[in-house]
Amino acid sequence: MTIGAAVLLIAIGAILRYAIEVNSDVVDIPTVGLILMIAGGLGLALSLLYELIRSNRDDDSTGGGQPPLSGGSEDPTRQIRR
Repeated sequence: MTIGAAVLLIAIGAILRYAIEVNSDVVDIPTVGLILMIAGGLGLALSLLYELIRSNRDDDSTGGGQPPLSGGSEDPTRQIRR
């Protein structure tokens, strides 16, 4: 789930929870809104956590301030060890 989709779920849930007043015997609309807001909040938290982990991984791929490896390729996984 992306950050945009999570925010959209939160917004739709808030509309259903607080702005719509429909009485139905089949579905409790405010409860559905609450469920959507909770799902959106969890999705937002997971998306932000994923972005944080991914940005840390991108920072580590620069080599951590170490000089580049000699032997041609910049990618250490493509080097042949002898």
